[in-house]
Amino acid sequence: MTCLSSGTAKMSGVARVARNVWVGGAVVWLLLARLAVAQGGPPFRTDDPETPGNKHWEINFGFIGQRNPASGSYQVPDFDINYGLGDRLQLKYEIPIAIEETRPGSSLDPSTPPLPGQVIGGLGESLMGVKWRFYEHHPGDDALHGRFGTGLLGLFKHEDQKEPAAAAGDSPGAADAPEQVVNFSVGTYPQLFLDNPTRAVPRGLVSQGPQFYLPLEVNARFGPIRVDGEVGYNFGNRAVPQSWGRGLIVGHEFSDRTEAYLEFYDLQDANRVAAGQGVGNFATGEPKQRQTTLGVGGRQAVNQAKTLNLLLMAGRSFQKVTAENSQPSWIAYVGLQVLLGGK
Repeated sequence: MTCLSSGTAKMSGVARVARNVWVGGAVVWLLLARLAVAQGGPPFRTDDPETPGNKHWEINFGFIGQRNPASGSYQVPDFDINYGLGDRLQLKYEIPIAIEETRPGSSLDPSTPPLPGQVIGGLGESLMGVKWRFYEHHPGDDALHGRFGTGLLGLFKHEDQKEPAAAAGDSPGAADAPEQVVNFSVGTYPQLFLDNPTRAVPRGLVSQGPQFYLPLEVNARFGPIRVDGEVGYNFGNRAVPQSWGRGLIVGHEFSDRTEAYLEFYDLQDANRVAAGQGVGNFATGEPKQRQTTLGVGGRQAVNQAKTLNLLLMAGRSFQKVTAENSQPSWIAYVGLQVLLGGK
């Protein structure tokens, strides 16, 4: 999850990239007329209620970036480690090697000299989270009876549901099976952002913590089309605005090894933070910001067992990009997903 800050507020557009993203998005939408099997999480900003499966590891090594002519933010790489605790719970720890770039530019005050550019890097902030898919529905079952649970009994080789969601083959690396186990699920994914003792905040490498993000995530199937949606609220602090995050993903599975998706994501400040806090790109006092992006991406298995997956995503704002708002010229994710655990 990416938090808005004044560091992402100085964005401008690249028309050629926008055209390519829209063409790619149109192709994906046309393919949805046949079949869609979408999943949130890396390489996308939107997440979903799916978990790795009982006693399974999902480790993502991602090179992430977003930039504009004024500044850029990068994770090179981002280490995202997830563990399935039962069939419905997921533990998460994430930490990036972060880079903040500020390009030289003119000052708003004509009497002052041009602003210098700089590049700083180091260890970013820590992110800890717990995902819980508290509701899932199976076709033909009662809407309420037996549909709520934690999945923790799976840790002790018991069952608290008719079939685990992972048996559908939804999670990368899971055994192939007809997509008929779960047709609707709901979960939540509380996440806490914490500063590390590395002077990253006073150097202007990351925004000030702690921050807390609380989303609600839904996965639903409508005939051949499956949709992942997320709505969440980020509780900021005196140096970081509170904000709403909203995302939607649809996609197509070309084969059991290749998947492609279209993502719409919207991140909007809910309040404005007074000036005098933060450093560099994260200095406070900017107007409320909004970042709305359209991305195209997917996953490609690189081995027969599908335990190594290439993750790709690229996109940009489809609204007007200016130096005063947070619309990005481009966003991108390139990474490798490693899946560990028994069958």
